[in-house]
Amino acid sequence: PQTEEKPSRYRYAALIGVLLLAYLLFFPVKIDPGPYVAQADVGYTGAFAPNQKLADIKMLPISAHGPEHVVVDSGWIYAAVDSGAILRMRADGSSLEEFVQTGGRPLGFAFDAKKNLIIADAVKGLLLVTAKKEIHVITDQVDGKPLQFTDAVVVSKSGKIYFTDASMRFSARGGTFEASILDTLEHSCTGRLIEVEAGRAKVLSSGICFANGLALDSKEESVFVAETGEMRILRYWISGARKGVKEVFLDKLPGYPDNLMRGTSGKIWVGLPRPRSKFADLAAAHPILRKITLRLPRFLWPVPKPYGHVFAFDESGRIVADLQDPAGQYPDTTGVTETADRLYIQSLHAEGLGYVLAAGRTAQ
Repeated sequence: PQTEEKPSRYRYAALIGVLLLAYLLFFPVKIDPGPYVAQADVGYTGAFAPNQKLADIKMLPISAHGPEHVVVDSGWIYAAVDSGAILRMRADGSSLEEFVQTGGRPLGFAFDAKKNLIIADAVKGLLLVTAKKEIHVITDQVDGKPLQFTDAVVVSKSGKIYFTDASMRFSARGGTFEASILDTLEHSCTGRLIEVEAGRAKVLSSGICFANGLALDSKEESVFVAETGEMRILRYWISGARKGVKEVFLDKLPGYPDNLMRGTSGKIWVGLPRPRSKFADLAAAHPILRKITLRLPRFLWPVPKPYGHVFAFDESGRIVADLQDPAGQYPDTTGVTETADRLYIQSLHAEGLGYVLAAGRTAQ
C-alpha cells in the first residue's frame, strides 16, 4: 500500500505543476507586448547622486488621498485628489474646502486667462469649470476616438490648450495606477500630445510611451512632455522654424517621470514616482516575462521600491535642483509646485500634501 501511495502523490504533484505552468504561460492577460530595447541604466550618479534633501518633508492634512497635481493661485492652494475633487486651502492648510467635484479622477489642471479651470480628468476627458463652478466638457474624444486617459494640461497665453492622452490602449476607468502599469508593461507607445484651439482638438504628436506631464517653455515656442514609459523628457516645437519637430530633451532618467511644473527662475520641476525597474529592463526583450508578471498575485509584482525624488532642469537641459529621500516616506512623488517659501510635493497616493521649505527659508 505504501509503494502505491507514493506514485499517487507524485502524479498529483506533477499534475498541479503542469496546471500551474500552463496558467503562467497561457492564461489570458490584458496586455499584448512586443520586444523593445531598454535605455541603459546609468543609476543614481552625477546630477542624480543620492541625497537626503527630501527626507525632512512636512505635511498638510487634507482628509483625502493622492494630491497628484497642485496649483497655487490668488493665495489658494488647489489639489486634485482621488475622490474626484479638486480641494483648495490656504498656505497653512486652513480654510480647506472642496472647490469642485468632477465625478472622475482629475489629474493635471490649470487656470486660463478668464480664470476658468481647465482640467485633464483621466475618466471624463478635458473639462472646463467656470467661476460659478459649472462643469463643461471641452472634449472627450479626438478624431472620433474616445480619450482613454486624459492626463496633463497647460494653457498658453494665446488661449491654446495642450493636453496629453496617456494611452489609447488602457482606460483610466479601471483605475489610473493599474492602467499606467499595464501601459508601461505592454510598451505599445500609443500616447498622444493634443492641441485645442477654438474648441477644435487635433493630435500634434503620437507614438509616445505613456504621454504624461506637460510644461511650456518660457517663450511658448515648444512644449516639454514627460514620456514615462521611456524614462525621458521630450520637446515638441509648436511654433517657429522647428514647428512640428519632436526631439529627445532629457533621457536615461533614474526613474519614471510624471508631472512637469514651471517653477521660479526658469526652472521646470519633474516628479519621479518610482525608480526605474530592473525587472522591466530585463523583460524588455522578453514579452513572455511581462505576461507572466500579470498572472502572479499583485503582491508578487516586481514594483520598484518607494523612493522619493523630484528634480528641476532649465531650458538648456541642465539639472539645477535635485531632492531625494531614499526611504520613500512620502509615496509616489509626482511633481513639485514652487512658491517663494515652499516646494509643495505632489503625490499619487499620499494621505496629505507634503512640502519642504524653499532654499534659504527658515521654519514657519
